[in-house]
Amino acid sequence: MALLTGPLTTLALCWRIERRDGVAIGLTDHDRDLAIDGLVHAAAPGMTPSAIKRSDGLDADTMDITGALTSAAIGARDLLAGRWDGARVQLFAVDWSGADGRRVPLGEGTIGAVESDAHGFTAELRGATAALDRPVVEVTSPECRAELGDARCRVAMAGRRRYARVAAWHERVVTLAAAEPVANAYGGGLLRWIGGENSGLEGAIAVSDGSSVTLRIDPALPVAVGDLVELIEGCDKSLATCAGRFANAVNFRGEPFLPGIDLLTRYPGA
Repeated sequence: MALLTGPLTTLALCWRIERRDGVAIGLTDHDRDLAIDGLVHAAAPGMTPSAIKRSDGLDADTMDITGALTSAAIGARDLLAGRWDGARVQLFAVDWSGADGRRVPLGEGTIGAVESDAHGFTAELRGATAALDRPVVEVTSPECRAELGDARCRVAMAGRRRYARVAAWHERVVTLAAAEPVANAYGGGLLRWIGGENSGLEGAIAVSDGSSVTLRIDPALPVAVGDLVELIEGCDKSLATCAGRFANAVNFRGEPFLPGIDLLTRYPGA
């Protein structure tokens, strides 16, 4: 195409980044903004990709993207909070003059490891073949391998999601303005931040007791009284809970009675 073979290049690299919460931004290494497919790609000359490694085999396609941290596009707080983890990225080239409306796809994938320092950030872009690195066969386990409410568990989640306001906060313990429906209802579940500085993020719940829930790790950003959260019930993945609380033993995805490796360590008199 003329974009690549002409005597004078008018080539610009562009990135379209879509976060898991639905926010999408566009960036380009050109010196002015470009409107492409209804999205304004803001000028970010500091954004540079590494060598793009593509293959026709089963090796994972990878690429690193480096750039400056800016509050208008990608900020250090959002990176450290994990807002960009798993974001979908499309890298392509366009003719910034507009003479050729087509674009040349260069890479696509999701953001993996992100590193930041005083000069900027480096994000790893993992291609579609990176999914082949995952295990394809499950190992046995005494606990259930399904997630509460997924296609294998089949527990209806209607009525198991509730909204509440933060009444108090201390370290990893969030005190809510509403009590849990049953003991440890949210243990093993999720807390999603709907309002406040953590809006759009989520955290795993270790245990719940009455009107308080204990998170596994501290929220990335400060918590304020009155912040709105969504609470999603959890499961400790034991057969007893599956049968007694959810009446769902028929869909239990574990082997609680299969002898484990600890059988080899037993000896007379132990």
